Amino acid sequence: MIRLLTRCIKPLAVALLAAVASCAWAQKTTLVVYTALETDQIKAYQEGFNKVYPDIEITWVRDSTGVITTKLLAEKNNPKADVVMGLAATSMAIFDNEGMLIPYAPAGLSRIASQYRDSKNPPAWVGMDVWGATICFNTVEAAKANIPKPETWKDLTKPVYKGKIVMPHPASSGTGFFDVTAWLQLYGEAEGWKFMDGLHENIAQYMHSGSKPCASAASGEYVLGISFEYRANREKAQGKPIDLVFPKEGLGWDLEASGIHKGTKNLAAAQKLLDWSITDAAMALYAKNFAIVAIPSLSQPLPNVPADYASRLVKNDFAWASKNRDKILAEWSKRYESKAAPK
Repeated sequence: MIRLLTRCIKPLAVALLAAVASCAWAQKTTLVVYTALETDQIKAYQEGFNKVYPDIEITWVRDSTGVITTKLLAEKNNPKADVVMGLAATSMAIFDNEGMLIPYAPAGLSRIASQYRDSKNPPAWVGMDVWGATICFNTVEAAKANIPKPETWKDLTKPVYKGKIVMPHPASSGTGFFDVTAWLQLYGEAEGWKFMDGLHENIAQYMHSGSKPCASAASGEYVLGISFEYRANREKAQGKPIDLVFPKEGLGWDLEASGIHKGTKNLAAAQKLLDWSITDAAMALYAKNFAIVAIPSLSQPLPNVPADYASRLVKNDFAWASKNRDKILAEWSKRYESKAAPK
């Protein structure tokens, strides 16, 4: 009898365990996250999040800032994203104005510096880190052609740089867009466009990525690539023959920021991702890539980035940049689209 009971109970126990496992698997949530994060950053961030929330999977939809911004606006009435993470604050402000974000105050919000988050309470978006302009200068190719290292933005309009410069296309790249808006804010509108007219004479190509101009300069394809400090540091760390140049007039910049998309059907999981995005653990991951994080006390020095980096950033009016984005891009395209890289 005991042997018979044992025979019956054992299969039942196995079946019960299988049912429990199946149920646990069924409860796993998937978040669709739209992002402009660099591909080589995403893995570390996902692993950090899953250490805390192993029951939430992330499906990333990744492209350059301008492409993701356009995609989300096109999907406004048929949303597919749960969360927008690692996208420019200027884009997040556009989504907020379009009613596409769910305001949410992540746990620990008071630790985020006021200039690195949406000013409303609760905020529509919160910042992660600052990314700013850097010129990648290939020292080997420059020496071959006797080309001097520039010190200012206006140096780039000198004839010696003709055909030697590549930069990001501002409609595709957040880096390209903050370059353009920084120059307009630094010099004023009339002088800003005049500067870009001179720069355009020396541009070889406008590329559809913030990273590619630096990668192209690092490989020796071009002498100078206008890019941002994360990619520049990565290329230099890999032994590429580049110097990082931080023009004296000031540096364009934007925030990588996160927010919950109004179309989400997974609000609780989306809130957990926002909560995690401003934890000390998350900031420590961002600080490996960027010199300034949204909790300034957790920022760490980075190789090749000056200690006074924060003071070199231009005074950036996100609201103005967001409000005038279409107008600025239309004017830029009218003047300079002839040198855009093929898509």
